[in-house]
Amino acid sequence: MERSRRTGLPGAKNNKPVLQGQGSGDGLIRLNRFIAASGVCSRRDADEIIQKGEITVNGKTVTELGFKVKSDDEVRYRNKLLSAEKKVYIILNKPKDYVTTTDDPHAEKTVLDLIGSRCPERVYPVGRLDKSTTGILLLTNDGDLAGKLTHPKYERKKIYHVFLDKAVAKNDLFRLIEGIDLDGEKIVADAASYADPEDKSQVGIELHSGQNRVVRRLFEAMGYRVKKLDRVYFAGLTKKNLPRGKWRYLSEKEINMLKRGIY
Repeated sequence: MERSRRTGLPGAKNNKPVLQGQGSGDGLIRLNRFIAASGVCSRRDADEIIQKGEITVNGKTVTELGFKVKSDDEVRYRNKLLSAEKKVYIILNKPKDYVTTTDDPHAEKTVLDLIGSRCPERVYPVGRLDKSTTGILLLTNDGDLAGKLTHPKYERKKIYHVFLDKAVAKNDLFRLIEGIDLDGEKIVADAASYADPEDKSQVGIELHSGQNRVVRRLFEAMGYRVKKLDRVYFAGLTKKNLPRGKWRYLSEKEINMLKRGIY
């Protein structure tokens, strides 16, 4: 589920009892880990919603980090019952005009519409692709892995096929590699080259930056307009043999690769 990160750590809401720590023992699991396993968010973000007083255990608000629960405890987030689901990992070749966010009431089509009821677990996109951007998108209910893949320090590689409104000067490819300033941050491409030797308006670009709309903004800064943008590689995953609008479950090998950070 795509969302902005919450800030501030207020205590429990007024007039609600607060549970103090539960002792350790067999069959207990840390509350933040339980929340992440349920698919709500990463463990790091789970700590924040716990401290904001948005989690209840057996009807009582919990704000203590490190709190532990049993498998049969009733854990709720904003009154919604949570359960530790089986982990699911899906790769999708996103078509144009589908939004990546799952909680936009104004969206006509979301990427989850492409999956429908064929996946019984509740998954959410890892990161975001613009409505008009196509290509590789990962969906999962593994909050821990999603947190790692979206955090800048893990530097997951992304490769885009960019279609521009005019031929790109060779010097501008060098500019991408040397770095371009966007909002006070120097964005450096790891690689940039012509994607088609016969059509210099098509460029392949590899980068790690997680800035919003970063590829479009890089080319706009050099005087180009992106007509079409396709992500062909994300964190070791490609869209090979996956038609536009189709999806599949990741193999065990691919899952292990992601968890080990081999990308």
